[in-house]
Amino acid sequence: MKISATIIFLLCFLFGSQNFCAQHQSLLKVKVDVDRHKIFVNQKLIFRNETGKTLNNIILNDWNHAFSSTKTQLAKRFSDEFVRSFYFSRLEDKGFTKINNFTYGDSIQTNFRRVENQVDLIEVLLDKPLLNGEEITFAIEYELKIPADDFTGYGFQSNNDMTLHNWYIVPARFENGQFVRYSNTNTEDIANGNTDFQLEISSEKNVNFRTDLIGENNVFFGKNRTHFSLFVSQINDFKTLKINDLEIDTDLKTKLDDIKKAILINKMVRFVGENIGQYPHKKIIVSQTDYDKYPFYGLNQLPAFLSPFTNEFIFEIKFLKTYLNNFLQNSLSIDQRKDNWIKDAMQQWIMMKYVDENYPTAKMMGSLANYRILRSFSLITLPFNQQFNYFYLLNARENQDQPIGDSKDSFTKYNEQIALKYKAGLSLKYLDNFLNDSVVAKSIKQFYGNNLKKQSNEEDFKNVITSNTNQNIDWFFNNIIHSKKTIDFKFKNVIATKDSITFKLKNKSKNNVPIAVFGIKNKEVIFKKWISNVEKDSTFSIARQNADRLVLNYNSEVPEFNQRNNTNKIEGFFPNNRPIKFAFMKDLENPNFNQLLYVPTISYNLYDGIALGLSLHNKTLLDKPFTFNVEPMFATATKSLTGSFNFTANQNVYDQRLYRITYNAGVSYSHYARDAGYARFNPGIYFSFRDNDLRSNRRQLLMMRYVFVNREKLELQNAIVNIKEQNYNVLNFKYIDTKSELANHFSWRQDLQFSKEFGKVSTELQYRKLFANARQISLRLYAGSFLYNQTSGNFFNFALDRPTDYLFDYNYIGRSESTGLVSQQLIIAEGGFKTQFKNPFSNQLLITTNASFNVWNWVEIYSDVGFIKSKNESGRLLYNSGVRLNLVPDYFELFLPVHASNGWQFDGNYGQKIRFVVTLSPQILVNLVKRRWF
Repeated sequence: MKISATIIFLLCFLFGSQNFCAQHQSLLKVKVDVDRHKIFVNQKLIFRNETGKTLNNIILNDWNHAFSSTKTQLAKRFSDEFVRSFYFSRLEDKGFTKINNFTYGDSIQTNFRRVENQVDLIEVLLDKPLLNGEEITFAIEYELKIPADDFTGYGFQSNNDMTLHNWYIVPARFENGQFVRYSNTNTEDIANGNTDFQLEISSEKNVNFRTDLIGENNVFFGKNRTHFSLFVSQINDFKTLKINDLEIDTDLKTKLDDIKKAILINKMVRFVGENIGQYPHKKIIVSQTDYDKYPFYGLNQLPAFLSPFTNEFIFEIKFLKTYLNNFLQNSLSIDQRKDNWIKDAMQQWIMMKYVDENYPTAKMMGSLANYRILRSFSLITLPFNQQFNYFYLLNARENQDQPIGDSKDSFTKYNEQIALKYKAGLSLKYLDNFLNDSVVAKSIKQFYGNNLKKQSNEEDFKNVITSNTNQNIDWFFNNIIHSKKTIDFKFKNVIATKDSITFKLKNKSKNNVPIAVFGIKNKEVIFKKWISNVEKDSTFSIARQNADRLVLNYNSEVPEFNQRNNTNKIEGFFPNNRPIKFAFMKDLENPNFNQLLYVPTISYNLYDGIALGLSLHNKTLLDKPFTFNVEPMFATATKSLTGSFNFTANQNVYDQRLYRITYNAGVSYSHYARDAGYARFNPGIYFSFRDNDLRSNRRQLLMMRYVFVNREKLELQNAIVNIKEQNYNVLNFKYIDTKSELANHFSWRQDLQFSKEFGKVSTELQYRKLFANARQISLRLYAGSFLYNQTSGNFFNFALDRPTDYLFDYNYIGRSESTGLVSQQLIIAEGGFKTQFKNPFSNQLLITTNASFNVWNWVEIYSDVGFIKSKNESGRLLYNSGVRLNLVPDYFELFLPVHASNGWQFDGNYGQKIRFVVTLSPQILVNLVKRRWF
């Protein structure tokens, strides 16, 4: 094998035949320093111009250099997704490429530079034009500093093992008259030109080298490749299996023995070969690292002792997903950034087909479906392959969907790794069901076979499918692949006779795609008919065939936005009526029922004590246009009922920056003091805006609401609440503009309030900057002024350090306390001061600035400066400073005062001066995780 590969490689170098070799040749002599995480490379690179044009420059990919600083496109993506590990990493954990020598011909120095704003691309400026058919040979000596694997899963590990991916310098692909200039954005879509590789590798340490090239004795060869992987390890965990001429190396973790693994791998490899085609290379690696990069996001990720799936099933899912990904990535000659949906669709379609054929009764929750007590949950009984539609809808229902035909680097993390992968597979399956006659299966094999011979694109894929059917499939590419329009049909005006059914079909989303109509009798399919060209409401007549129900999309063959309006009983007084189904805790949406969920709830404040209750709502795991929540609770401290009721209606707006309008109203009752309660009614409308580029983290919100508050009389030391402070109404307008990422955060809030007794306006600006040295500065400016004020007392005034919260927006543990531990709770609002001053209220003007700077990890120094002015009083300039322990941002923080305008804070009462931020809502922690994905 080694001799044959060597001969091929030498023939390519000697003759450079276009038909015999790849476009370029690369000889890499590599020395690995595992202790310093460095690789020293001597590379001979033969670039052959087969572009059909005369070249004056050449672009080389050097994706390892994307880890060199916090200003690269890769670092920007990390910042967008709030990946802190890269920004807070040590210099020795980052990566770079240092070019020591770069020559051509007779050791002539090459003129090269890194591309501006794309430092992981090298532009070679040729001294003379390179004509079509000519070649040039470069000699490059360079040093690679390998990054830690914490950032992308590839790099050096804590035990000094290395998993290397896209680590060497290689020519970029030339396409459409120019080099493809893709920077590393952690999306695994490098655009390399086809190259013949020879790799000679060594190390002073006794380590194992594993690569998907062919060879032995640390000399490896690869013909007509775009890239290859390399694993450097002290212990060889890989097992090798040979199926026909294909060698498979895998280190996937499993409890299965080697014999069982071999049987399953053989079955999966043959299945892929039968449904796609044969792998063009002699070797493929299926590694745990590759799986961890793109895992199967499902319940098989549960700990082994909780997993409801067999070891065999989990191994098959993990292996098949990773094998397909590497199989297609290494052999499919498409633009894997621009046309990535083709690869995702093929991968997901094959996986669903494999499950359908080998595990037709598999459920989303595996063996848990065998327990009778759990069968009432749709989450438990959902067929395994139907979960992919829910993962897609999770984002689509919130109007965060993107067209799967867009460039991969434009996707949000959730869309890139989960939703759009599944949507691509579901869409291809949709087309397969519509065309029938195995058109899609035949077309995939044909396209793959053609693709092995030349670079292909979406148009080639479309042409192959079109050649195998007489059906018009323009709708698939125009309305499914390159549109984020949803699919939603419903029945109207169904009229049935003994022999026929006449019905009107309403296309709610105005997306002109085909939909399947089923006739059902006793839960069995009597007939199925595809209906196309339903642009508006259209009327159809079909033979009844004894059907007692009409159902749209019965088997979820179409990735439809809403299936709760798909069923129509042919007979009966309420044709669209669905029975009510009660479910404990949250569940998946079941389109056959009106679901009412009941969930035990618990809350706490100082006056109600521990409040226990039951939340009755219709909120499933998918967002709905209309939701309600009734939450009665029993307060143990007051021995009384508290609780709330609210409803929300969401209206999605498509293809505009205004993407959602939310109508909300809620009523709540609780206690604001030990013997006094309050009721609040809060109707409002919210307009949510987002940039057309969903990777932009900019959000805008325009809110209009009316807050009605009725407070019970407070009798404490013979004092009674002022009648104007007891019952009041406030009209509130608020505008919020936020652009947030890890490295930079900016927000602007404008607040306007009107009531009978007062009118006030306030502005809040926040800015946070994370520097390359991991230092962070946070700045906040607040300015508030009364437009008119006829109130007395401080209840509606601006507060320097502890707002009264007359709108009841904040989660105070004890909102009426002025002494004791709970009075030290801090809400960063209005003045935002940490030190509590005498007379901290203003009935006229308040301007403050809050600043903090971290000195080590979560330890920060803070300082507040403010100007406070009330009527008939002189203005006061106040300040305070101290140490902030930012343990869990917005969830648990401590503020230790040091000095203020009233003097040093260290005295016998110091413990009473410490302020704390604590949030009892788990939603805060959920948001911290969610922002990385959406």
